[in-house]
Amino acid sequence: MALVVQKYGGTSVGDPDRIRNVAKRVIATHDAGNQVVVCVSAMSGETNQLVDLAEQLGGERPDPREYDVLVSTGEQKTIALLSMAIHQLGRDAKSFTGSQMGMQTDSDHSKARIVDIDCSRLRKVLDEGAIAVIAGFQGVDPEGNITTLGRGGSDTSAVAVACALEADVCEIYTDVDGVYTADPRVVSGAKKLGSVSFDEMLEMASLGAKVLQIRSVKFAKRYGLPIHVRSSFKSDEGTWVTREEDVMERLVVSGVTHNLNEAKIRVKGVEDHPGIASKLFKPLSDAGIQIDMIVQNLSSEGTTDMTFTVPRAEYKKAVEIANAAAGEMGASEVEGDDAIAKISIVGLGMQDHAGVATRMFTTLANESINIQLISTSEIKISVVIEEKYAELALRALHAEFVEDGAAEPSPE
Repeated sequence: MALVVQKYGGTSVGDPDRIRNVAKRVIATHDAGNQVVVCVSAMSGETNQLVDLAEQLGGERPDPREYDVLVSTGEQKTIALLSMAIHQLGRDAKSFTGSQMGMQTDSDHSKARIVDIDCSRLRKVLDEGAIAVIAGFQGVDPEGNITTLGRGGSDTSAVAVACALEADVCEIYTDVDGVYTADPRVVSGAKKLGSVSFDEMLEMASLGAKVLQIRSVKFAKRYGLPIHVRSSFKSDEGTWVTREEDVMERLVVSGVTHNLNEAKIRVKGVEDHPGIASKLFKPLSDAGIQIDMIVQNLSSEGTTDMTFTVPRAEYKKAVEIANAAAGEMGASEVEGDDAIAKISIVGLGMQDHAGVATRMFTTLANESINIQLISTSEIKISVVIEEKYAELALRALHAEFVEDGAAEPSPE
């Protein structure tokens, strides 16, 4: 008997017919002799409707505690409906909100972190032969307040529960049938990967791939939990996210990603001496703004230019803070650009193959695409370019590294 945790996103449970379809799939897994825990998101569009209701009240931003109380009701609706559908098909199921199933978090509303999971109630239900249906995205803090985990929180809930239960696998069901070498909506030749390592998936998720949430992959990597990304509308095998040694092929490049949600800021003419970078980046950090790529150039006059990227949603706020810091630092000017794109290639095989960066830069040059910033790791190369060239760059790099047979297995 295996213990299987399944997660279904909002599209998969978007209406009663789809909920019935999920119920049948869950029952099939249970009837095959497995213990099953099902983690669900709110029905497609439900969370947005709840947020709209809060915004219609006007005034200042909603109280964080009450905001979490509101948006968490979407998942509560889904767990009840799915449990009802399972009952109607002749099987026993019990639903649990985050607090009922022991999802303990800190008190940082709307972006809470998981502290512990008390699985005793879930284990009791499973031992009784029933299916446990749990609400993703939510938990409870030490004072008993409802909390939510932030964007992609249902993935994180499912994987965290699977790790706590020492499940054999966590199946993530979505509206796509696996992890692709590029966004198939942009690149017609994108290929589904049979398997991908935790590290590759972490890089792809952080660089724009939207199949899995980063925190969920980190949990899985820490506990060695295999994740199976599958379609809720097909029975085909999906993509396995697993340990590096379990990946069947070490591809030179496993994925080409693009991210249009970043902006670039350049602080010019900064005096070059110890501590100057801290004066710029500390106020940004204190404001909760995440910095991604950073490049520093030293001029012959002893001053430096600092260029960095931030989430596009934080661009205006970051420019204001950078301008204030620049005044205190004696910088000459602050420039900004929110029409950029970050293009990346990711692959385990890059560790064993020389010249990958050269091929990437040459491919972009052949398309007359100028590179503004470069960032690398052992299994990733990222560049910042003008946003208008993003799709062209994605297709050109995919053709170079994947479609033309360049992603062959690496040598032993």
